[in-house]
Amino acid sequence: MSALHPRTVVPVAAGAAFVGLALFIASGRSFGFDSSLVLLLREANDPSTPLGPAWLREAMRDVTALGSFVGLGFMTIVACLTLRLCGYRHLAVGLLISVAAATLVSTGLKMLIGRERPDIVEHTALTFTASFPSGHAFLSAVTLLCIAGFVGIASKREDMARLCLILAWILIVLIGLSRVYLGVHWPTDVIAGWCLGIAWSSVAVAWLGRMMAKAEPLVPDAILER
Repeated sequence: MSALHPRTVVPVAAGAAFVGLALFIASGRSFGFDSSLVLLLREANDPSTPLGPAWLREAMRDVTALGSFVGLGFMTIVACLTLRLCGYRHLAVGLLISVAAATLVSTGLKMLIGRERPDIVEHTALTFTASFPSGHAFLSAVTLLCIAGFVGIASKREDMARLCLILAWILIVLIGLSRVYLGVHWPTDVIAGWCLGIAWSSVAVAWLGRMMAKAEPLVPDAILER
């Protein structure tokens, strides 16, 4: 694969963007648009209330729950069990390793950087850890993109892989936006989470996914070399 191929350029650029953001935030600096965007999603005369009707706030809480440890953990277990039952034991193990390792890294980065949560609006969801990077954004990107990638390898069908990828990105974007809407993350927390998630999942699928697939007797080598 060419070094200028999108599958190489995108994860490298995403990884570099995350490193740049992490160094900037760790130095104690911040972006002005962080505060502006958070306030933009609040009622002008009442910053404690998110924009929109009550049903939208409830829907956003439902969406953000999909990116929780419980929500993503359940998706991972279902995907791993499905791969295992379809005869892809190694792919199931690879998917589990990818998500579990990302979870540990997410916790470590939060502790290391220690960015405070937004303090300019009232939080409309509970928080328990530091702000940077957004664990919901990072782990939803890793989990959903890895599931899409590993299922794509197992299915051997481009249309199936494409559909999984589209559905994954819809959820990833909605989960990330919900974190800013609920006032529990700065926009750069979410952007950094997405960047790291793209880089992590790309490496996991391209390296670990392909390596595990080659160990599966049900997957022809011709498929893996595409």
